[in-house]
Amino acid sequence: MATTVPLRPRQASDERRRSTALADDLRRIGASAGLAAVGIAGADVFADTRATLHARRQAGLHAGMGFTYRNPDRSTDPTRILEDARSLVVGAWGYRRDDPGDGRPRGRAHRPVGAVARFARRDHYGSLRAALAPVAERLVADGWRARVVVDENSLVDRAAAQRAGLGWYGRNTLLLLPGRGSWFLLGSVVTDALLDPTPPAGHSAPAGGCGPCRRCVTACPTGALVADGVLDARRCLAWLVQAPGPFPVEHRAALGGRIYGCDECQEVCPVNRAADRRQPATVAEVGTVAAVDLLDLLCADDDAVLAANGRWYLAERDPRYLRRNALVALGNVGDGRDRATAAVLARWVLSDDPLLAEHARWAAGRLGLHELVPMPTVPAP
Repeated sequence: MATTVPLRPRQASDERRRSTALADDLRRIGASAGLAAVGIAGADVFADTRATLHARRQAGLHAGMGFTYRNPDRSTDPTRILEDARSLVVGAWGYRRDDPGDGRPRGRAHRPVGAVARFARRDHYGSLRAALAPVAERLVADGWRARVVVDENSLVDRAAAQRAGLGWYGRNTLLLLPGRGSWFLLGSVVTDALLDPTPPAGHSAPAGGCGPCRRCVTACPTGALVADGVLDARRCLAWLVQAPGPFPVEHRAALGGRIYGCDECQEVCPVNRAADRRQPATVAEVGTVAAVDLLDLLCADDDAVLAANGRWYLAERDPRYLRRNALVALGNVGDGRDRATAAVLARWVLSDDPLLAEHARWAAGRLGLHELVPMPTVPAP
């Protein structure tokens, strides 16, 4: 059995200086790569987060969602990602951009479009991963092991970011960076290097920094924020557009023109609005898509739908669920007097896919196109 030899005082002091210098260098590298904030946390188990995930899953608040709910014991233990992990280097990537418009060419301004949430308008997760890569490379160059973790089921990134001092939990469940708000994606580098942790940002309790403000609660289209920092995914539009099966009838009107994601609780947040006033949004990059032509989407074949939108999370990687969303959105924002809209709905009302046929019937009825809905067959006497 190996025996650990304690460091002498001078050795311990030298080791601490090297750890501090490395941590400072990693933060500098992350900032140079475009990260809006970089913090460091220990890699011990997120015990409180684990208990919360288990409790909310038992209560059904996860609505069958996988992600970090699938295995809370794994997603709250960084050593499941990297054996002997001792530290997390956590980065935030800002995705707030100018609205590029809906991208419709001239002559098609009348066409109905489906809105896309800001985080999904381009591959911001890819940008976050690329920004964390040089941090991991620096650690590996020093002889440490490191693994980049972005948008995976293996780690609760919000909990890691809070522990690393990047921000505090808002009433809408999101992590808010002090003075800068919540328009950020979060990711980590898990490493066996022992690094000095970043001091916490304060407001560790849910909604601790929100004060009496409840704008996100009242603005949520479906009332999904059921308590401070508690989300009922059974009502959350951002989850429902990704979930398999029929879109709940009781929430279809609330979906409005959205087809992927929902930004309502962030749009109304005073912290985000104050940040918008202090610093103008970054210019949208080429290829940014804020909205999708609904009729084009519903006329495209599977390959075309996946080629254009495959980076999004689609249940079972099946384009039918994006079409389902598009049919609901079309029922909310379309014009029943438009011939192209009526023709598209007529096609899907007769679809061999029962899921899409039912959503098309709902949309047709919503737009007053009752003649498109087949009458139920009456059995002969």
